Amino acid sequence: MKASATTFQPMIEGAKQYIVPLFQRPYTWKRKDWAVLLDDLIWLYENEDAHSHFIGSIVTMPTSSTPQGIAKYLLIDGQQRLTTIFIILALLRDTTEIEKISQKIQQTLLVNPFNDDDDFYKLLPTQAVVGTVSDRKAFQSIIEKNSDNPSLILECYHFFQLKIKQKKLDIEKLANIVSTRLSVVSIVLEHDDNPYLVFEGLNAKGCELSQADLIRNYFFMRININKQDKIYNECWLPIQKSLGEHLTEFMRHYLTSNGMIVKKSDVYITLKERVDRFEDVLNELKRILEFSSYYEKFINPEKEENNTIKQVLTRIKYLEVTVSYPFLLNCYHDYKEKNLTSSQLIDILNIIENFIIRRFVCNMPTHGLNKIFPVLYKNAKLTHPANLSEGIKLVLQSQGYPKDSDFYQQLTECKLYGNGDRRTKTRLILEALEKSFNHKEIPNFSNLSIEHIMPQTLTKEWQKHLGDNWQEDYDLYINSLGNLTLTAYNSELSNASFTDKNKNLSNSKLSLNSYFAKITDWNKEEIQKRSEYLANTALKVWSYFGTSNEVKKIPQGVTGKKPKILIIFDQEILVKTWRDVLINFLTTIVEFEPDFFKQLVKEYPHFINKSPEKFRESRELKNGYHIEVNLSADSIYRFCKQAMQTIELSDDDWHIEIQ
Repeated sequence: MKASATTFQPMIEGAKQYIVPLFQRPYTWKRKDWAVLLDDLIWLYENEDAHSHFIGSIVTMPTSSTPQGIAKYLLIDGQQRLTTIFIILALLRDTTEIEKISQKIQQTLLVNPFNDDDDFYKLLPTQAVVGTVSDRKAFQSIIEKNSDNPSLILECYHFFQLKIKQKKLDIEKLANIVSTRLSVVSIVLEHDDNPYLVFEGLNAKGCELSQADLIRNYFFMRININKQDKIYNECWLPIQKSLGEHLTEFMRHYLTSNGMIVKKSDVYITLKERVDRFEDVLNELKRILEFSSYYEKFINPEKEENNTIKQVLTRIKYLEVTVSYPFLLNCYHDYKEKNLTSSQLIDILNIIENFIIRRFVCNMPTHGLNKIFPVLYKNAKLTHPANLSEGIKLVLQSQGYPKDSDFYQQLTECKLYGNGDRRTKTRLILEALEKSFNHKEIPNFSNLSIEHIMPQTLTKEWQKHLGDNWQEDYDLYINSLGNLTLTAYNSELSNASFTDKNKNLSNSKLSLNSYFAKITDWNKEEIQKRSEYLANTALKVWSYFGTSNEVKKIPQGVTGKKPKILIIFDQEILVKTWRDVLINFLTTIVEFEPDFFKQLVKEYPHFINKSPEKFRESRELKNGYHIEVNLSADSIYRFCKQAMQTIELSDDDWHIEIQ
């Protein structure tokens, strides 16, 4: 067995072919796997000085015959990443407008140009059929530029096609990154090795060394053996006990607090390079111990002694904005060193909460935050040396900080409540709104849960109460801010009529619910009114900290306004009616994000369905699904906004220009 570090270019250049044996599973990578590789490529694209990025191992074994000079290898392990690399290279070949680059990719990296039949291809995926087409046929169709058979391989091609177009990446630069800056360990087996047993062994469940294990081992290799036990008990063991499974992530955030961006897979090598510069590694280990005590309070705020700091740290933990932790490590260190007072630290924590809440509500992408926070401390110090808080505000204003008009409009139009972290963040928002009413006695929020006034399951009585358009109003308003509150009587209220619910809500001690004392009916108009009332409160809770702010505009909807251009995924589509907007919007989702479209079908079966008879008036999309088109302009606009939130795409991905 021979192992060597390499990049993809020397692996695939020349007359070579990699064959996926039948005992291998078919191509199974999906969006989450592609997204990880895409993040790695983007990171290398934006960090030209970074060393090559390690993405795993490729295990091969040479076959006994090499006809016509082709070196053939069985691909024992690593076929998922290698297949994906070939798909990306085929896409780059098809995307570039420079013929020289296209031909270079084709002739040197994708095919063996002087060979015929299967020997023409540098990769031969398995012939096992998945769905309606084998991986081999799907892959060869992409190489030959004539693919139209649905397959994961084609979905992968379309995923990277869309992302590369969205990010406007330079094709030549990206091709160079793919071929020369992604590092792998190439393991070549001997002829007498059993490839099936090797494959089985490589994929058996085992316990690999974590990055934290590697870091610990490296530190203690640099420490005198006679001192190891003492230092382990005094320094390393406390870190391990306090952080547990968070240890590796802490190490990454600790390194990032120095202003560098560190990938998860590069934690060990980055720390090793840092520690190698120190003659006495013990000082660095002690500093890591000190910073780990700060980090423990981020992941377990109850450890914080200052009650107000504890409360804000708890809210930041709920926001799940761990990308801010490297920045907060520096701020908390200043606090412990008495360079910041407790009130100044609280002010900084509130600024971060404000920034994150506004961006969350305004459906802004989270991936940009990993470029903002690693350098925020340094930039804030440079911007305003005398006052860190003011420096932070000035820097964040230029980093996608939503103004009042956008914040207000989204609070009154967006789908706030949802699955996963949306539920947690919605609860945080409702709790903060309740606290803003300045109670003499703070409610026990642990006993409260989120209640939908119009219930999540509609009874016949509720359908009648809402009127003829009950289904449309339910789909578009059920999770909006105005329809949500906090209560300790969630199970009792459940699907009760509005009259019965209002008896409990009107007598509630919560200010959020005293609103209902004078409300006698509950429909989309009342939901919208309460959304606007709570949005005005939110503007005070998370007040704009910038130096210039737009005058707040009360949204008037889009009724009576004509759409002109739908911009989605960087495509400009001319539209004349709101019906055109809806049809083109969903057609584009079908084309570029088919997995997301399936998610919309589950979430909005009364807007998208296989059965046209379910609709008042329908149009058929090219994938066979029908959509309801007998909708008002406001309903179409609201549906499009909420659909983008549902599939976790940001408002940067779409926009409508109105005449």
